[in-house]
Amino acid sequence: MKSKLGLASILFIGATLLLKVSGLIRDMVIAYYFGDSYVADAYLAAFIIPNMLILFMTNGMKNALVPTYIQSLENNRGKTYLGQVFKGTLVLAFILSIIGMALAPFLIPLLYPEFSPEATQIATWVTIIFFSCIAFVGMNSVLEAFFDAENKFSLSIVSQIIVILSSILAAFLFANQIGAYSLAIGYLAGTILSLIFKLFLVVPRKVMDVKQKIEWPEVKQFYWIFLPVGLTVAVGQVNLMVGAIFASGQGEGAVTYINYAKNLVHMPQAIFGVTIATIIFPMLSKAITKDDTPQFKKGIEKGLTTMYLVLLPSVIGMMLLMPNLIELLYERGAFNNEATQATTNVAYLYFGSVIFFSLNNVINKGFYTMNKGHLILFISIGSILINVLFNFLFASWLGYLGIPLAASLMALFYTGACLIIFVRLVGGIDFKYLAVDYGKITFAVIIMSGAVIGIQQLIGGLPNLVQIIIVAMVGAVVFAGASFVMKINAFLFLLNNIRKRGKKSEA
Repeated sequence: MKSKLGLASILFIGATLLLKVSGLIRDMVIAYYFGDSYVADAYLAAFIIPNMLILFMTNGMKNALVPTYIQSLENNRGKTYLGQVFKGTLVLAFILSIIGMALAPFLIPLLYPEFSPEATQIATWVTIIFFSCIAFVGMNSVLEAFFDAENKFSLSIVSQIIVILSSILAAFLFANQIGAYSLAIGYLAGTILSLIFKLFLVVPRKVMDVKQKIEWPEVKQFYWIFLPVGLTVAVGQVNLMVGAIFASGQGEGAVTYINYAKNLVHMPQAIFGVTIATIIFPMLSKAITKDDTPQFKKGIEKGLTTMYLVLLPSVIGMMLLMPNLIELLYERGAFNNEATQATTNVAYLYFGSVIFFSLNNVINKGFYTMNKGHLILFISIGSILINVLFNFLFASWLGYLGIPLAASLMALFYTGACLIIFVRLVGGIDFKYLAVDYGKITFAVIIMSGAVIGIQQLIGGLPNLVQIIIVAMVGAVVFAGASFVMKINAFLFLLNNIRKRGKKSEA
């Protein structure tokens, strides 16, 4: 049983990595065909609005349906309950799809008044196409949550990869003929293919009853559970939209630089956060089940130090290699050297955003474990107001470079607010333990940075890919060695978990 769970975890992490790589390849394709032109700006800005609703449905559904569906199984109502949620979601998603398509011609000029007429037209039609996907996204989100309830996490991720690959293929086939519309149409085709893939797996098993009449009171009850979680996710997308709105007034290419830089810098958070959550979350759940507050606090402290241990050297390493990375990934086709330089400068200022939001992921785990997720929603709403203020101030001062700076400072305030409230809820945590480990980790990263900068002086003439590989290897070895010598608690904790998993797999 343990070996099966271990295999499932490996498949999940591998599929997550593949999903992030697929998203990176999509960005590379957009950069190749459209560079930093108004076409790329229009497409990326348009995607933010429907994507807010897409993430609202997919992430909210997973957090709300998994526990309620499992409970319905215990009451022998699994098939009926899943069918009710599926049909109810289809109706609601279809209505939202129609409303979004109808409002798109008014929303785009309102949100992006600085766009040229050509960019406005592209953004409007791209938004309409994306909103036409919402009905299929709704059905997909229910089935993905069903797979998660069965611990088949990798299936959900595979279905998302289908959507991304469909967008990429459509761009290769039709970008020269219909431009950015090819990506949006490919996304629509991908959502349909993803739904067919899921139905092919689900229908033969007869785990869902769709023949009965919709019981709206039951659907309504489900969505009362769904809304707070979904809205919390939507708030994050609102903050992204705030940045895009301010970027749209900073000239052609600004939206593109911000999108590529943000996606690249936040990749370590998306990849490593999954592994860290896998290690930490069981500790939190067991502590809450046993009403063991000291152990719960210890789990949060381990999570915060482990996240910092993994993310700080990763992000600093990326910063030192940022020009090489962006040139290697994006500088081809319509994406020129000037665009590379601009994207690099933006990426540097996202440093605080990835660090603080990564640490906050651990704190949020604590809130959700304690069933206090509604507090995160209130803090998130406040973060929108702070984000608007910071974007206004810094974009006026620094242009589009002020937007990632605003995001980093907003992340600092948001994480600080969450930490203060969480500490009050649990009656304090061991800040001395955190400070000592954070200090050691920071010093180890300084040692690593010195070694990396030194080796960069020696290999500057080599191809980008070779430089990246050499620097990554040297940086990893130096940081691991420094962490071991300084006996960093988070490093020893992580090393111990790896050894335990190795012994279990051998057994």
